[in-house]
Amino acid sequence: MAEAVKKKKGSVAPFYGVAVTWAAYALLFDLYTVWNFLFVALLSGGVFLLLRAVCTDKEDSPVQQAEQEEEKKPEKEESTGNEELDKMIRDGRLALSEMKRLDDNIPDETISAQIRRLEEVSGKIFEQVKADPGKLPQIRKFMDYYLPTTLKLLNAYDRMSGTGVSGENIDSTLEKVEKMMGTIVTAFEKQLDSLFGSEALDISTDISVLETMMAREGLAGERMEAETTKNADGSDIKLEL
Repeated sequence: MAEAVKKKKGSVAPFYGVAVTWAAYALLFDLYTVWNFLFVALLSGGVFLLLRAVCTDKEDSPVQQAEQEEEKKPEKEESTGNEELDKMIRDGRLALSEMKRLDDNIPDETISAQIRRLEEVSGKIFEQVKADPGKLPQIRKFMDYYLPTTLKLLNAYDRMSGTGVSGENIDSTLEKVEKMMGTIVTAFEKQLDSLFGSEALDISTDISVLETMMAREGLAGERMEAETTKNADGSDIKLEL
């Protein structure tokens, strides 16, 4: 299959330049003499070449054309092989993008600061679950209800605050959302904290076992002798050496 050849329309500026050169020279000098005729011919030729070099668009190199085509292609969505995780990633990106938009639109600095905090915490939640898909069930209600409801409230606040009108319905709604935002931020932070529950339990258990072993081996010092710690199975033990 023959490759199509692109034709680029050249600029007409060089031809106008030649015409102007001849007209201007004819007004100033006598074109009937051989010397003047040859001179203006050479001069107009130089003007033509100069304008053609300046006005003609340069063809992009094959590498540049390939880069431009690549930039035009829509970004491929990454797939983890886990349909539920992929959906969380897509929904998470949309939610973070919407939070950025709301932050830009809402002039109230207190609300904007709270939105930025929600964006930060939400991003960390998504990162934790992406790193450990086993935590997906822990954020199911967060993704299905808390996050979309929060965005719904903020969108309503954005629309109403942008009306420039004060009224009973508008003012009471804005006030309710403003009062609720602190609670929402706290709830998002607790959701993030809950994702570290199993790690916190493991570390607590490891510390208890470590303290017990160090005390039994006489490596913990006198302070540990009278302390009571939890054994690995959760039972209380009193260290006596």
